[in-house]
Amino acid sequence: MAAYHRPRSLGEALTALAAPHVVLAGGTDFYPARVGRAIDEDVLDIGGIAALRGITEDAAGWRLGATTTWSELIEADLPPLFDGLKQAAREVGGRQIQNVGTIAGNLCNASPAADGVPCLLALDAAAEIAGPTARRLPLGDFVTGARQTALQPGELLAAIHVPRPARPARSGFLKLGARRYLVISIAMAAAVVEFERDRVAAARVAVGACSPVARRLPALEAALIGSGRKQLAARVDAAQLAPLSPIDDVRGSAAYRRDAVVVLLRRLLEGLAS
Repeated sequence: MAAYHRPRSLGEALTALAAPHVVLAGGTDFYPARVGRAIDEDVLDIGGIAALRGITEDAAGWRLGATTTWSELIEADLPPLFDGLKQAAREVGGRQIQNVGTIAGNLCNASPAADGVPCLLALDAAAEIAGPTARRLPLGDFVTGARQTALQPGELLAAIHVPRPARPARSGFLKLGARRYLVISIAMAAAVVEFERDRVAAARVAVGACSPVARRLPALEAALIGSGRKQLAARVDAAQLAPLSPIDDVRGSAAYRRDAVVVLLRRLLEGLAS
């Protein structure tokens, strides 16, 4: 018979993870995946651990607790650097899903179409991992494949860290789906641009739903450096999409995804430049 544990501290949770458990946060992926069958895994519900929730700020940047919900992120007082992540948060299901779905759950589920991942990549975020040995990983090393992460047995994702940029920064997110709301992405793009005297001093751009994991686009990032605001959209070129490996599926063909990403990126950068 499956056991259910709801610890009140991180230490209790890590002790429980000495034995295999399925970790439950918001449950928005957990329950739909088990419709029509009994839950036969031992479950560790981390929703009651206060240390895993909330957003804090210090001189180095921001810490987003693992069980912080998308609604809490949307309502948080954060600078324009987080506008893109907030835009993605509003695309994570409906309001009911946003009220319970968590940042960590979105990452640990590791769907190729997870809305939060491209934004966090563009934010240069890192994963804080709690376990027998605490460690921190760049987000690009945390999500290792479709439905796969770098978490080892006995480990939990405790928080996401976003570094403070060196200059004023803006961010954005665009998503293409078969309809406007409540839809899995065909393609999506996120970008963070740091400006200095109306010129791009640094840029980070990521694309999701076009590879097993969301990918940064280093060639486009390099092409944006030194560009004026009016030139950003013109810097996008299809050759810069080499890191992507889109597939044909029921939502769209690989060729369509590649064409769509170019359009999304140009619209996204045009919006950030305005």
